[in-house]
Amino acid sequence: MSKPSTIFIGMDVHKETTDVAFVSTEDSAVSFYGTIPTNSRSALNIIKKFANKASHLCVVYEAGPCGYWLYRLLKHKGIECWVVAPSLIPKAPGDKVKTDRRDAMTLARLAKADLIQSIHIPDAPDEAIRDLIRCREDCMVDLRQARQRLKSFLLRNGLSYSGRDNWSDAHKRHLADLRFYEPAQNITFQHYRSIVETRYQQLQHTERELEVVVQQWRWFPLVQFLTVFRGIRFISAVSLVAELGDLRRFASPRSLMNFVGLTPSEHSSGQRQQQGPITKCGNTHARRILIEAAWSYRFPPKVSRELQIRQQEHSPKLLQRSWEAQLRLCNKFRRMKARGKEHSKVVTAVARELLGFIWDVGQRFNPESHSVG
Repeated sequence: MSKPSTIFIGMDVHKETTDVAFVSTEDSAVSFYGTIPTNSRSALNIIKKFANKASHLCVVYEAGPCGYWLYRLLKHKGIECWVVAPSLIPKAPGDKVKTDRRDAMTLARLAKADLIQSIHIPDAPDEAIRDLIRCREDCMVDLRQARQRLKSFLLRNGLSYSGRDNWSDAHKRHLADLRFYEPAQNITFQHYRSIVETRYQQLQHTERELEVVVQQWRWFPLVQFLTVFRGIRFISAVSLVAELGDLRRFASPRSLMNFVGLTPSEHSSGQRQQQGPITKCGNTHARRILIEAAWSYRFPPKVSRELQIRQQEHSPKLLQRSWEAQLRLCNKFRRMKARGKEHSKVVTAVARELLGFIWDVGQRFNPESHSVG
């Protein structure tokens, strides 16, 4: 008896257990295999059993908190593996029953029907840089929360800072001169100050380590190229490249905008066409960086001293592209504001077009030659 050409294996992966289902190209019904422990040894044993029954295997599982270790393990063994985004899995409106067993069987059935597609899986070094940049974001959140707790404590005691710039040298001198009548309040104040200082030092240490590690990254030249744009400094450029990956995988600027979630939603029917707010689907980290960068285009076009320093030793063609982006985006900001558009809508539209310029640079970048064509 000849082996079936392909067996599609659906896996519903969780922290401790994984449910497995399968279907071959010759079968019409999906079969449930069982539940196995979530570890590399059990996964390889499953692959070994199915390898004797088919000439080709295709493993499918959902992207989730368990990461991509299973994908990399199977690819290392030469097994085809798809990692599917949960939001892109077709689901009937009337399907209200969800179990691990049903999820595994659904993945196998949809993979056989070619109704799902694998997402882009970053290389291990790229994912490591992304983890580090997100660690830096977590440090920023921790610092912001610690500062807010300290400011709230001072506000409750009528000692809020009245200066212009918070956390400047003058603000720090103001904090150093504060004293409280109650010993418990002094202990609380010193504790909050100590947490703020510790969080600040952690953030500085993470940023220094990030600068060293990124210089050995294969996408470091692209990071430098993106810093020629107004509003995109080193940290922002690293965040965008780490979150978006190889920009050449996007066939058009529109596909990249959809990935970041900056395109308007739409609900049209018949003769009625209605567009709503942006979809906010996809990578939230990259979308936040782009929105922050877009605010810098509310001012007239100008090459500041800081931007001029970042643009040193770059090609005239890339600098010309940066200036074209400034002219276009600053004018867009001004025109939309003149029409009475809300600030949030204007900034979102500018961020969307800025992403188009970034896509253009990413398409021209060659990681082998470290140049922009």
